[in-house]
Amino acid sequence: MTEVLFYHLERQPLERILPMLLEKSRERGWRAVVRTISVERVNALDEHLWTYSDESFLPHASATDAGPGDEPIVITSDPADINAPQIAFLVDGVDFPDNVAAYQRIVLLFDGNDASALEQARSAWKTVRERGLDGTYWQQNDQGRWEKRA
Repeated sequence: MTEVLFYHLERQPLERILPMLLEKSRERGWRAVVRTISVERVNALDEHLWTYSDESFLPHASATDAGPGDEPIVITSDPADINAPQIAFLVDGVDFPDNVAAYQRIVLLFDGNDASALEQARSAWKTVRERGLDGTYWQQNDQGRWEKRA
């Protein structure tokens, strides 16, 4: 069954958390898709993943630059999967996918300081519960460690 993880970002921005989660996914040997809202946002995340760390490298491409199945991480604003990912990262309020069973894990990251993002996350949580999926909710504590809250 597909796991669904909700990451409530309050203390650190997406640009700091996403690379760490992608690195963990790659350590598992998983292919990933990062789904966002626009081509402009795809380009910004693509650029960020090239420059976020001098000590690390995440092989990736935007959907417009990647060939079918070529890249272990694809960033896209399109709902189609071109790299057969095991994990999907949903950012910036993109819609929860209908094809949940296509993934081993879905990770929804949302900005806890944005009322609209909170409302979208609540709606997605409700969808997860209605579909009988295994959903967990993670939030950072005061020390910056992730704690399972639900």
